[in-house]
Amino acid sequence: MTTAIDESFLLTVPEAARILRISRNLAYELVRQNVLPHIRLGRRILVPRRALQSWIERQAGRPVE
Repeated sequence: MTTAIDESFLLTVPEAARILRISRNLAYELVRQNVLPHIRLGRRILVPRRALQSWIERQAGRPVE
């Protein structure tokens, strides 16, 4: 069974934090520092799933396809 978080193209910052297994506050701090990939839609901050996956691979030292 898949959940909505598994299927969504855009993640909220708390959803991205859960995937990264970091605190919500740390995730917002990484967004504020422009470390974590994100977009703003009005007042909402969203993290594109593909950008997050690429960012994780770069942090791990893996080449991104």
